[in-house]
Amino acid sequence: MLNIFIPSKKFSESENRVLEQLHRFSFEQLFNGKFTSNFEKYISDQFPLRDFWIGVKSNSERVIGKKENNDVYLGKDNYLMEKFNKYNKKDLKEKINAINSFAKNNPKLNKYFMLVPNSIKVLEEKLPKYAPHEEELEYIEEVKNLLDKDVEFIDVYNELKEHKDEYIYYKTDHHWTTKGAYYAYEKLCKSMGLKYHDNEYFYTEKVTDNFYGSLYSKGGFRNLEPDSINLYIPKKYEEVRVEYLDNKEKDDSLYKLENLKKKDKYTVFFGGNQPLIKVTTNTKNKKKLLLVKDSYANSLIPFLTGNYSEIYIVDLRYYNEDISKLIKDNKIKDIFILYNVKTFSEDSAISNIS
Repeated sequence: MLNIFIPSKKFSESENRVLEQLHRFSFEQLFNGKFTSNFEKYISDQFPLRDFWIGVKSNSERVIGKKENNDVYLGKDNYLMEKFNKYNKKDLKEKINAINSFAKNNPKLNKYFMLVPNSIKVLEEKLPKYAPHEEELEYIEEVKNLLDKDVEFIDVYNELKEHKDEYIYYKTDHHWTTKGAYYAYEKLCKSMGLKYHDNEYFYTEKVTDNFYGSLYSKGGFRNLEPDSINLYIPKKYEEVRVEYLDNKEKDDSLYKLENLKKKDKYTVFFGGNQPLIKVTTNTKNKKKLLLVKDSYANSLIPFLTGNYSEIYIVDLRYYNEDISKLIKDNKIKDIFILYNVKTFSEDSAISNIS
């Protein structure tokens, strides 16, 4: 009855997704079952005061001690951490074979690979007692052993673990914070023989303290404190030009500050994941980098603008062109592959690199 009088909502901010709308009735859809199936989804998504009832359910379960929902754990200090599930060893070998094949086909390229552990491993003491999950370090070690020796593996677990008491992972989102990305940037530069900028080179700007991330949407836990997002801005002005080559858009900033008004505020970094981005800096060394990545890299890339004159950023989930041709056409000498463990284990896009 209430659904008749309450207008349908198109988008859920708290769940960060488009909600089901009422489908037009037809006897054909009724008889093949589609109408009733869609209508059930519509009633569920448009249930009056849906967010309120989700909050009631969440609070009730917390009172009785439930600490897991939809593969998301509610840990100490209200950290939400995503479960790392058992992986397919055949699938892993296929991914590594693709990387190794790419390495053999590009022998003159300097190749680096970083696999970032998630908060469920680095902050594991915050997990609920007896919370079942697969061991991320075993997965990282297996990747390291399978990789061709021509690909330098950069292990950042110890660096992150050393700073585990700092704000290096968001509480409501699956990403690391900009501070976590900075510690990885330090290790990366040491491994690549690059000079890294210390903390004195930057000033930190908090651009929002009202960020509810992906795990907040997925886990359904409510009444949690939001996260903040900090940007590391060079004290000395660095000129950059950012080209989004898929849609020909150009910008003079690495950040989309207007996205801080959206639900997914992490898209302040480059507007989120894009197929191909070219960043040109005022660094005079004429060094060029290709970065093949998932979204963890988005907050690390700004640190590298002082090390390269050109950075090409590829997300293989959306980029379907020939990587080797991109390298040859632009005379790129360095490639850096960066993934977080969970995405690398679950997404097969890296296989497109070969």
